[in-house]
Amino acid sequence: MEVDQLQRSFLEYSRLLFHEGFLDGQFSQLQLLQDESNPDFVFEVVSLFFEDSERLLNDLTIALDQQNVDFKKIDAHVHQLKGSSSSIGAQRVKNVCIAFRNFCDEQNVEGCLRCLQQVKQEYLLVKTKLEAQLRLEQQIVAAGGAIPMLNEFC
Repeated sequence: MEVDQLQRSFLEYSRLLFHEGFLDGQFSQLQLLQDESNPDFVFEVVSLFFEDSERLLNDLTIALDQQNVDFKKIDAHVHQLKGSSSSIGAQRVKNVCIAFRNFCDEQNVEGCLRCLQQVKQEYLLVKTKLEAQLRLEQQIVAAGGAIPMLNEFC
């Protein structure tokens, strides 16, 4: 595939991610921080998000499976997940975390369990979408092209 066609595919795919609410303007801001001195910046930040999210989702699963649920501990994990999803622009994950924290405040185990399933689903969706976008970026660079800027979507 030629560079210009890869770049068009990247932009179309990115528009879709923004339009469907998977990403918000924060992701565009991340991309602006990537330059020649740090060409893998977005990949590294997104990879850290994946690692942190999987650890937090595992911790939440364990915490909600306890006989005596520690809502402060759960809220702290959800707060971390909300922060890391906000920092990369994973809007749908962040939005579920907001509802999740409300159920923590209410000490509603059933609501927390529903939100845990929903946040796991949204995380897996955004992970799949971001992995595909990162593959497109790698193809563009391998073909000798530059990654198109996303700031027009903010």
